Amino acid sequence: MSTTVDTAAITNLIAEYAELVDTGDFVGVGELFADGVFIGSGAPVHGREAVEKMLRDTVILYEDGTPRTHHATTNLAVDIDEETGTAAARSYVTVFQALPDFPLQSVAAGRYTDRFERRDGRWRFVERHVRIHLVGDVSRHLRA
Repeated sequence: MSTTVDTAAITNLIAEYAELVDTGDFVGVGELFADGVFIGSGAPVHGREAVEKMLRDTVILYEDGTPRTHHATTNLAVDIDEETGTAAARSYVTVFQALPDFPLQSVAAGRYTDRFERRDGRWRFVERHVRIHLVGDVSRHLRA
């Protein structure tokens, strides 16, 4: 593959994560980490079922089945090692939320540091490390 094609594939994975979280598709998020690890504020979480459970245990879903959030991923930089079939990416994340009684606002901002491997011609998450640096009112987004 070309670096441009690989960069686009990795960028799409990063965007897919945000879309799946924002639509409440935690099964889909788990699929993204089937062979990977998610590192957030708690202990590292390994694999499909564990990532899905972690999200169900921590993220509040509303009547429409979503967390009523919008994850904006910006300042994306991707580094690919063609020889080893690995890649790394770093980006910023800002999480917005709105509810009928909770005006649109940023509830968290931080950085993603990701690692990927190409397996069977397809890029997969190996690791996502989430570092939240700025925290707003997450009382309607995360369980205590």
